[in-house]
Amino acid sequence: MTFGFNARGLLKAIAVVLALALPTLAISSADARIGGGLSSGSRGSRSFSMPPSTSTAPGTAQPFNRTFTQPGSPSYGGMGGGFFNRPGGGLLRGLAGGFLGAGLFGLLFGGGMFSGIGGFSSILGLILQVGLIIFLVRLAMSWWQRRTLSQPAYAEGGMGGPGATQAGFGGGMGFGLGASAPLQILPADYEAFERLLVELQDAWSNEDVARLRAVATPEMVQYFTRDLEQNRVRNRINKVSATKLLQGDLAEAWREGDTDFASVAMRYSLIDRTFDRTTGQLVEGGEQPTEVTEVWTFMRPRGGNWELSALQQTN
Repeated sequence: MTFGFNARGLLKAIAVVLALALPTLAISSADARIGGGLSSGSRGSRSFSMPPSTSTAPGTAQPFNRTFTQPGSPSYGGMGGGFFNRPGGGLLRGLAGGFLGAGLFGLLFGGGMFSGIGGFSSILGLILQVGLIIFLVRLAMSWWQRRTLSQPAYAEGGMGGPGATQAGFGGGMGFGLGASAPLQILPADYEAFERLLVELQDAWSNEDVARLRAVATPEMVQYFTRDLEQNRVRNRINKVSATKLLQGDLAEAWREGDTDFASVAMRYSLIDRTFDRTTGQLVEGGEQPTEVTEVWTFMRPRGGNWELSALQQTN
């Protein structure tokens, strides 16, 4: 009897620790800056084709972790996010979290470790099922990525080859003017992209959601506000400063109906620090600038202003 009581108490303690630790682990793996080090957003009908490589980003852009666009949709698809999202949700984490959460809450509220998921007899059975789910999802994702990467690129001409980036705006390297594309991108457009890079980082750093709404699509604002809320839950605040574009060039630009799109590779530096919201103590980052290379996609309704519609990490 004593052993059974102690074992049950130990299992309850483990359940509490896991239940508290899981959200933190999901968040801490991401970078602190705007976008969280994820690939998020939509590129209209090209959301599932990779932007061409450029001299600034000679590798490949990563597929979206978070997107409203569904495969086969002409532009912005239905709500619900991408096929495999992190850290905010997705098929794999949703299924695994549902199984594990049911077991933890069943244990905590006296119904047994597996009362919440139909009475599985052992944790080994749960582990085997979750492992099977992970295997199947990864197999499906591998097939989907091979399928999308095998499709022909849409760009008619990117910024490839040495010397493509020219001395640019406001000192430093700036943006190269790019090769021919279905949509002509002018120097004023590149100036807008560079300005938006800084404005978005500042709005994020100040947790200014109203400003984010003015310079990003509703989809991107939803991701940013979700990330800000996760920071609040962790009692953290991320402060970004000294954002400076080092090099940038055009990957592709095109028009869909009355909407213009431009995907640009940007290498920039910034000081990225995260503080404890209560004490003000530095908990992540430092005073030294770090460099980041990402592909940002901007969209503009006919006669309107550019706003951020996607942000992709690079390999």
